[in-house]
Amino acid sequence: MKVLSLIPPMTQLNTPYPSTAYLTGFLRSRGVDAVQADLALALVLGFFTTSGVAEIKLSAEKLSEENRSASVNFFLDYFEGYQSTITAVIRFLQGRDSTLAHRINSRTFLPEGPRFVSLDVYEDGGEEGDLNDDSLAWAFGALGSQDRARHLATLYLNDLSDVLRDAVDERFEFVRYAESLASSQPTFTPLADALAASPSLMDEHLQALTIAAIDQHQPHLVLLSVPFPGAMYAALRIAQTIKAHDSQIKIGIGGGYVNTELRELTDPRIFDFVDFITLDSGERPLLALLEHLEGRRSVERLVRTFICSADGQVRYLNWQEPDIPFEDVGTATWDGLPLNSYLSLLDMLNPMHRLWSDGRWNKLTVAHGCYWKKCSFCDVSLDYISRYETASASLLVDRIETIIAETGQTGFHFVDEAAPPKILKALAEELIRRQVVISWWGNIRFEKTFTPELCALLAQSGCIAISGGLEVASDRLLNLMKKGVSVRQVAHVTKGFSDAGILVHAYLMYGFPTQTVQETVDALEYVRQFFENGCIQSGFFHRFTCTVHSPVGQDPQEYGITLAPLPPISFAKNDILFTDPSGVDHDALGQGLKKAIYNFMHGLGFDEEVHTWFDMAKTPKTSLPRNKIAKILGYI
Repeated sequence: MKVLSLIPPMTQLNTPYPSTAYLTGFLRSRGVDAVQADLALALVLGFFTTSGVAEIKLSAEKLSEENRSASVNFFLDYFEGYQSTITAVIRFLQGRDSTLAHRINSRTFLPEGPRFVSLDVYEDGGEEGDLNDDSLAWAFGALGSQDRARHLATLYLNDLSDVLRDAVDERFEFVRYAESLASSQPTFTPLADALAASPSLMDEHLQALTIAAIDQHQPHLVLLSVPFPGAMYAALRIAQTIKAHDSQIKIGIGGGYVNTELRELTDPRIFDFVDFITLDSGERPLLALLEHLEGRRSVERLVRTFICSADGQVRYLNWQEPDIPFEDVGTATWDGLPLNSYLSLLDMLNPMHRLWSDGRWNKLTVAHGCYWKKCSFCDVSLDYISRYETASASLLVDRIETIIAETGQTGFHFVDEAAPPKILKALAEELIRRQVVISWWGNIRFEKTFTPELCALLAQSGCIAISGGLEVASDRLLNLMKKGVSVRQVAHVTKGFSDAGILVHAYLMYGFPTQTVQETVDALEYVRQFFENGCIQSGFFHRFTCTVHSPVGQDPQEYGITLAPLPPISFAKNDILFTDPSGVDHDALGQGLKKAIYNFMHGLGFDEEVHTWFDMAKTPKTSLPRNKIAKILGYI
């Protein structure tokens, strides 16, 4: 039986989303004829050609003038410039023509649409002819020509993305597609209506790509990996196309979005498009499904799988069998994916954020699940967090060497929820012992176990960056959310990483239950001091969202909140609104937090009083001394 795993639009463009690589590698290790394809990348590349932009132009011209956005008008005015440069820009972003950077940097080669206005933020009012007269020199200096050109080329593509959204399909973005149709939608109706509508030009492209993949591989089973709600609509469009093309092909769907949001599925309409929906780690359910399709296992013995019975009822089947141990899941393979065609984009002028979009990283999991699994905002009740398993350092390095041999790439992104310090130490020692040279980055908890000595060892093994949660930067709230760290501890750990030459990104949060305005202002002051003292180089404030699978969602009284009643749910269930008796306007605070941290990341605004970043009336001043982190670090 031949199995085809597909990546539906949209996930990311700089590197393959790893789910199909994991599944294909596992299935091949069990003797299954397994192949894979990335339709997300193919969809975007199909539009970014000379003929593709011509199709976009035809769609744009059909819009009445009053309905044309600034992006569409600019595109039409400068269409010849786009059509003559698009092929060269794509080749440059794929790493096939580095010398084009000189022409891009001339600022006369590319049409510069509305997205280029963002460059004005770097203007510094210098004298004509000096460094500050060049709005990008501040960010890249005189020598960063490749990065400068990549950023300009990314702005150029972002302009085209805006035109795709405004003229072709209003639901399109580079990293998500029609997300609102799937995210926490209580019924299948929005997706059903969209799938019943006439296909857009983007849908037509996706349908053609789907049929081409089916004709090329001739699969018996197609697996659609849906990691995010912004990939669900496209996944079902693909499934719809496959069913119309060859109704004998069976279709299974799974992935992070499915695992999180469809656990209480009762709406049978989704089975007009797919045959099987599996939950959690896919290895065991897939083996059971393959045995079933080959006639060697009854339907009753499927594992963690939804089906639709003959009478139209959704059934959840979960024959009890142990999961495949993490050490036995095999090595991911990228065979079949066009590794030289991914786009190294540079959206933000920040050394940490660029890792998410710039460069092709091999994805690897150091350990399954989270060894801490206590954070009250996290989905700790779900398998991807709760089932913690490790593999030996020797096996991990074996996998690393296999992947390098296959891809020719030595950059690795460890995609763990929180990589365990003990395993990272052993892995670093094994990499050094075997003289395996890689560059790697990943997510951790700011544990005190990460001593300066361990940070130095990790750097020696190739660690270039880490990210971790400082979250609300308040000891009271860190205790409430059971984070298991303190501000003092995070200061020492992050400084240890930074001193070892490792970039540090802090995940930050606001709007946690009972968080006050004063605590938010103080959190920003802590963050200012973390940047000022060289503890972190990057950060991002996320608004807290309550989910039904988190401790907050399951025991709201403990956190002083009241959950909003949910409507009847037959499809997706995840986010849930709540009432916080504190009554704080966190949306208003969020604007100030994001504005401040944007400046901090660029080395600006450290002398400002943090309460001045907020536009709210009577915002309190911070209660913290401006040198508190310096004192913690022993500088004073």
